[in-house]
Amino acid sequence: MSTAPRFLEVDDLTASSLRRVLDRARQWKEKPGEIRPVLTGHSVAAVFEKPSARTRVSFEVAVVTLGGHCVTLKGDDLGLGRRESVADVARTLASYCSFVGARVFDHRVLEEMARAIDVPVLNLLSNQAHPGQAVGDLLTLEECFGTPVEGRRLAFVGDGNNVAASLALAAALTGLEMVVSSPAGYELDDAVIERARNLGGTLELVADPFEAVAGADAVYTDVWTSMGQESEAAARLAAFAAYQVNSDLLETAGPDVVFLHCLPAHRGEEVTDEVLDGPASAVWVQAANRMHSYRSLLVELFELADSGPHGAGEV
Repeated sequence: MSTAPRFLEVDDLTASSLRRVLDRARQWKEKPGEIRPVLTGHSVAAVFEKPSARTRVSFEVAVVTLGGHCVTLKGDDLGLGRRESVADVARTLASYCSFVGARVFDHRVLEEMARAIDVPVLNLLSNQAHPGQAVGDLLTLEECFGTPVEGRRLAFVGDGNNVAASLALAAALTGLEMVVSSPAGYELDDAVIERARNLGGTLELVADPFEAVAGADAVYTDVWTSMGQESEAAARLAAFAAYQVNSDLLETAGPDVVFLHCLPAHRGEEVTDEVLDGPASAVWVQAANRMHSYRSLLVELFELADSGPHGAGEV
């Protein structure tokens, strides 16, 4: 089994390493002259089974600004599990590249890659988790608050999906209190709730979105229908109708509330224009911070891989 450090879910990092990633990301964002080109002479493979805009650009730019070279491949280029086994593809990529990042439909593909190779594997999104997004979200909140997120309160309104799951684990590792409000049948997975609480996280589930948002320092939402769920669109629109983040809902939160959305947004569905484009919105800073967080994550994994063997969850 591979002993390389990996980043498949947020809790593959320890609380101390996540803090180091956040502090480095913010420092280098503020003082780009201090960025160390640690990936000079290294190539990074970026596999995209699913279409991508922010993830692809932010990851590629992060690699380049560290002095590395990013080789981006679409799912059809590789035929993962069809033309060739996932493990064989991963072994081939690892023979050329120092990292493999992948945006996949099934989280098990990432796990198979990580088992097969001795270079770090990064989750650029799966059906189960979106950990790089969560790190960028934490960075955004800390910039907006001017302090670490510990003791602050984040309300996530909407689908208990991969974004919500990674946020729950990120919140637990940083002391950010989190409440998730979803309609029946779309709640956060029980296993994620247990993991977050076992990490010491304060995580609540509240059905009423107005109750969830009351007094929150930040409010977060995501699309109601993600890629691959198009056949469920009508049912989801009906189920989530009362969970739209609009001005009435946002006014229930704290006076200096920050609004977040991982984008792309379905304007008029999960969020209104007046919120997305309003003074509380930090979504464009949030999008920009994806690059800063990926850059810091790459350095963390590179240095851990260089320091010796690590088992899963020991970074």
